[in-house]
Amino acid sequence: MKKGKIFVISAPSGSGKTTLCRRLLRGCRNLVVSRSFTTRPLRRGEKNNRDYIFVSKKEFENQIRKKNFLEWANVFGNFYGTPGGFVDKKINSGKSVLLVIDVQGAFKVKKRIPSAVLIFIMPPSIEELKKRLQKRKSDGIKEIRIRLKIAQREIKKAKRYDYIVVNEEIEHALCRLKKIVAQETK
Repeated sequence: MKKGKIFVISAPSGSGKTTLCRRLLRGCRNLVVSRSFTTRPLRRGEKNNRDYIFVSKKEFENQIRKKNFLEWANVFGNFYGTPGGFVDKKINSGKSVLLVIDVQGAFKVKKRIPSAVLIFIMPPSIEELKKRLQKRKSDGIKEIRIRLKIAQREIKKAKRYDYIVVNEEIEHALCRLKKIVAQETK
């Protein structure tokens, strides 16, 4: 049986990665998402085990000790981690796995699994990114400033990804993502 591929999607907060990934998963039947563990609180509209697996810091640290993560990181003071057992099980069964993780996590995965395909979702501009962050109303002015600074650092690292997809228009970006997945899983 042919092994599945690992696809890693990273993007600055507010660039539309969640929407794109949800729609990509609907259109690619052999692609499953790996839910990250996190210690951060739920945001409005999120659900445990749908968006993330929300756990206490103590439980997260226990998972680290057991070496259950493919990668993990501290982002904005909260921990995020990719469950390694889930990923292994799926790719060994022939399914491809989508990881929606930050830049530092993406590079950790690529180092451990060089065949992983890294895709960076690029906002059309920093100005547009700022508008999107303000529109979603989940962060205050201070948090938006911090997210924009981090976005600029992440964007500089995008050239190390296998693919860059500019999300100016959602349908065009989704089409590009589907083509990348199809090409890489031939």
